[in-house]
Amino acid sequence: MKIFKPKFWHKKNSLISFFLFPFSLCFQFLLISKKYLGKKKNFSIPIICVGNIYVGGTGKTPLCIELFNILRKLNKKIAIIKKFYKTHEDEFKLIESKNIKLFKNRSRAAAIEEAEIENYDCVILDDGFQDSSIVKDLNIICFNEEQLAGNEMTLPSGPLRESLSSLENSQIVVINGNVNKFFENKIKNISSDISIYYSNYLPTNLNKFTEHDLLAFAGIGNPNNFFNLLKKNNLNVVEKISFPDHYNYSRKELDELVNFSIKNNLKIVTTSKDYFRIKHHNILQIQYFDVKLEIKNKDKFEKEVIECLL
Repeated sequence: MKIFKPKFWHKKNSLISFFLFPFSLCFQFLLISKKYLGKKKNFSIPIICVGNIYVGGTGKTPLCIELFNILRKLNKKIAIIKKFYKTHEDEFKLIESKNIKLFKNRSRAAAIEEAEIENYDCVILDDGFQDSSIVKDLNIICFNEEQLAGNEMTLPSGPLRESLSSLENSQIVVINGNVNKFFENKIKNISSDISIYYSNYLPTNLNKFTEHDLLAFAGIGNPNNFFNLLKKNNLNVVEKISFPDHYNYSRKELDELVNFSIKNNLKIVTTSKDYFRIKHHNILQIQYFDVKLEIKNKDKFEKEVIECLL
């Protein structure tokens, strides 16, 4: 979704949200109608769905990659499924750079059928919690501590694809960031059966950027999450530039960033997603901040995921 998220999405009792509320009701009515009236398809292999209800920027893809690594240790033949969008080539390249088999199709169901034909043991659905046409074996919902559920209203009044109550259809919630008992209680009030885990991003190439003044840019769902991550790792970000999610950078724009960095003696850093979107330009001055996902209580998390698939 190529938009900047409006500030009123994170303000309670906003007048703009109030005026947009009738449109939110219409949107939710269409979503619920599709969910309950549409046909549902079962598959012969287990399906783990990693989704969100907050629109964009919750860390689904890193969690999918970590799940792949967990299940691969069981000697299972695992693949990731993504719906094909022309603008999501960055995510496709990022996943495939990890030596992961990726099936992508405009129909998620068709992509899963391809995996069945090729005898995969299990698939991880990267996004698709709202795709009610597919019966999932396990639903994992991602949040980020910086946004959580915003003003808790649905699009366009707020940032949620569907209401928090939809979490009752999930088994696991993963929050990237610090413990938030208040938000945990909200989740548990919806369903006491939901397991809640926390995750953090650990840098793998931090030494490339220490002792440098940085120009950081990002075209992801929530660019501030990236900038805050750099700050948490004690990096000196002098200039921050945000672009819309899945932004299609022109060569001219990238050259302007490089020229600005040279003029101001700055080192350029971006996200891995942005890097794979612009890698074909072969601009050596632009490097990406590489991270891996660490899940707290990982042994318990792994056990619960595996039990859901047995």
